[in-house]
Amino acid sequence: MKQLSLIVAMAATLSATATVPASAQGRWDYRPGDYRLVGAGVRLLVPELSRSPRGQAFVMRNFDYNRDGRVQPREARAANEAFLDIAGPNRARYAWPAAGRVTVIEETRVGPARGWDRRAMHDYGFRQTPRGATLTLQEDVLFATDSDRLRPGAIDKLRVLAGYLSDNPGVRVAIDGFTDSRGTAAHNQDLSERRAASVRAAFDRMGVTRARFSVAGHGERDPVASNATAAGMRQNRRVEVTLLGRRASEFARY
Repeated sequence: MKQLSLIVAMAATLSATATVPASAQGRWDYRPGDYRLVGAGVRLLVPELSRSPRGQAFVMRNFDYNRDGRVQPREARAANEAFLDIAGPNRARYAWPAAGRVTVIEETRVGPARGWDRRAMHDYGFRQTPRGATLTLQEDVLFATDSDRLRPGAIDKLRVLAGYLSDNPGVRVAIDGFTDSRGTAAHNQDLSERRAASVRAAFDRMGVTRARFSVAGHGERDPVASNATAAGMRQNRRVEVTLLGRRASEFARY
């Protein structure tokens, strides 16, 4: 009822000023954010979309259909069509309404809207893997030895990533746990599974309930260093978080 009232009020305001059709205005989300338009479709966008912060937000919030952070030609064409419907013939003089006057009819975000921290995501040091952008978290950052209980500071380490996932609910995530070769293979497999599950539960507690996770433990398999040295074993005790299908280069700049 409250949202209906907002839409009615907005329609009345727009009718009075005769700027844009009320029916078109409320369908779109163009709250500003830090967007850099990339992709083959950027050159197809009308200037009002490609050159203004609100226009860029309009494109990325509403037409990034596959959530890859890039503008594809079909996405650009859809954005242009929708914008021209809103702006009408005087699109060059179109003034984006203030954020407080925009009503989003369908919002899939969990919790309050927030922008993700580009600098902090860069500092994670994502690397490119065949599955996507991968972050490695060492055991001593997350867990005590031979434990699946997160250290008190582990949540803070994960909080920035949780903010990114909350702001990008279409991103799918894989969480994979690994151990060194000490202990039995069965014990290591169980520990790696429990640790991966603990990281997944931490994101749950931070409200990341819309991101789609896969969780797996690999035990002592797939070491990244030799288990013959203490330093090598330390590297092998890890949890890897992969943003499936994303490019590590997305986080290279801030």
